[in-house]
Amino acid sequence: MREMRAEDVVEQLGLSPHPEGGFYREVFRDAALVAHPVHGAPRAALTSIYFLLPAGTFSALHRVAQTEVWLHLAGDPVELHVFERGAHASVLLGADLAAGQRPQHAVPAHAWQAAVPRGHAWSLCGCTVAPGFDFADFELPPRETMLRELPAHAALVERLTRA
Repeated sequence: MREMRAEDVVEQLGLSPHPEGGFYREVFRDAALVAHPVHGAPRAALTSIYFLLPAGTFSALHRVAQTEVWLHLAGDPVELHVFERGAHASVLLGADLAAGQRPQHAVPAHAWQAAVPRGHAWSLCGCTVAPGFDFADFELPPRETMLRELPAHAALVERLTRA
């Protein structure tokens, strides 16, 4: 069996570029609607996507108004950075439990998050959001805003944002 390249995974799964970086495709949107707990607008009860990061790329710092559960599906591990109330934590998502990797992690609603693949090929994750994802609930601010928001983490902000 030949090793798949990131381009092969993008093609096989029908992925498209994501604004934060990487590639994605929504694979499930619940027909049931719920009121968003913050602004009350109707949202699907749950959504799920495939999310691929090729080696050498990253998912820029962003936040979602809902809790997001990341699941490592295939490929290289991915380092998930989470900033909540000014504190930073990172989790290495992957299949090597003995090396401290974990197969899933929940990012709390409104926490800043970014992801970096840790390998030479690609990382494929599933991201599930409840209530369901809507781009109206998504923030992807410029680097200058994030430097003001997280001044104690300037070096990380520089690495996890785009100019």
